[in-house]
Amino acid sequence: MCEDHRNPDPGGGHGAVGRRALFVTGTAAALTLGGVSFASPAGRGRETRTVRGTLPPGSPDYVYVPVDVPDGVREIRVSYGYDRPSVPAGTPGNALDIGIFDERGTDLGGRGFRGWSGGARTEFFLRADDATPGYLPGPVRAGTWHLALGPYTVAPQGLAYEITVTLTYGEPGEAARPVYPPERARGRGRAWYRGDCHLHSWYSDGRRTPAEIGALARAAGLDFINSSEHNTHAGHAHWADVAGDDLLVLLGEEVTTRNGHVLALGTDPGTFVDWRYRARDGRFGRFARRIRRAGGLVVPAHPHATCIGCAWKFGFGEADAVEVWNGPYTPDDEVALADWDAMLVASVREGRGWIPAMGGSDAHRDPDVIGRPQTVVLADDLTRRAVQDGIRAGRSYVAESRHVSLDFTATGGRGAHAGIGERLAVDRDAPVTVRLEVTGAPRCTVRFVTDQGVLHTGAPLPVSGSGVVEWRTTPSHASYVRAELRHETAAGPVPGALAAFTNPVFLGHG
Repeated sequence: MCEDHRNPDPGGGHGAVGRRALFVTGTAAALTLGGVSFASPAGRGRETRTVRGTLPPGSPDYVYVPVDVPDGVREIRVSYGYDRPSVPAGTPGNALDIGIFDERGTDLGGRGFRGWSGGARTEFFLRADDATPGYLPGPVRAGTWHLALGPYTVAPQGLAYEITVTLTYGEPGEAARPVYPPERARGRGRAWYRGDCHLHSWYSDGRRTPAEIGALARAAGLDFINSSEHNTHAGHAHWADVAGDDLLVLLGEEVTTRNGHVLALGTDPGTFVDWRYRARDGRFGRFARRIRRAGGLVVPAHPHATCIGCAWKFGFGEADAVEVWNGPYTPDDEVALADWDAMLVASVREGRGWIPAMGGSDAHRDPDVIGRPQTVVLADDLTRRAVQDGIRAGRSYVAESRHVSLDFTATGGRGAHAGIGERLAVDRDAPVTVRLEVTGAPRCTVRFVTDQGVLHTGAPLPVSGSGVVEWRTTPSHASYVRAELRHETAAGPVPGALAAFTNPVFLGHG
């Protein structure tokens, strides 16, 4: 759900860093510190500098440490550590993220980004022919580079850190041309395709390789996945060997701001989306448009998650869909589902467009289950554009595993018929039959939810997990109907955890 902020061990070294209180306006609050300088390359070989400093509570979101890089550098390597003092119960301790920008600068949305590992690594390197996962290989050109520090949380005692920078001189290696996965897999024509659009590999804070994720995705019965690393696109060029005729790999990013996370789903290869802003900065619309220009969808992730900085604060005006179900079903997912349903009610009341729901596993490492949950999309083919079109149109449902399948329709007189995400255009008093066919959900209960609330609850399904539930209504009684499949519960009136749910079928002429 959030980046890995387990505290690394501090390193050793010598030196000092002085604060220069230069605040950068127009983005999230930022501070530039005194720089790190190296000798001319005449000595060649290798040079190391170590700097130390302390960030107080209330530090800006991002702190930049300039590094003056001379000519002739083959590789730059950075390691860092920080202290972890004891804090009172309920008080956040220290957590410090890190990344790097090259000589092209740190401008918001600029071209200088070269990598980010958040709090997942204590060291990284980059050179022309290789880089630590999460960082972009490429030439180490002369100029002022910037280490980007993100004090995610700061203890009351402050955050004392130490950074060691090592430059290795020599001829640069030969940069490899990136190869990206194809935008098409062998599909079944217009059909239901299963996918997981929220996954993390070792190219951010996950612990699985792309190859391991691909194998688990296939085992989970998935037809497509989306790469969504925290604040980096460095993994895009490492998925080509994972894709195949049976698995479509989309490329994206989890844009991890201090005011919530958003999935850039299925962007063009090599697309970087900046994350260094808050809701109060008024910058999110710019980067939502950046995602769409790159062919992606804008999907707020786990909007009611309780981790620090995870709850969504930007509103839903730019959203193409919303991730209602994230990983194992928990109370914050229940809140997200209720909030999404309230948005549906408002959309039909005000006669405006609606936002489809989806789900994703947010899997990082064992025992996280890839494909729990999975979004099942009706698409014209197994291609990037067709899958995105299905998600954007709401022709989808979310299921806890490959074993759960739904067929949800509404029918009216004279052969009128509509499926998930569609509209049954009949008169407001015309009789409508809603039908849900289920497989793979033993003892689960079906609920039909409308803009008036839960209007029908069926008997539990048999132990076989298969069954059909029908209900009759009219558009005057229900502007939309969506289906929920709930597990058994021992908490009285509290509904059980979801096994599956659908996007709505709308009723009436609208």
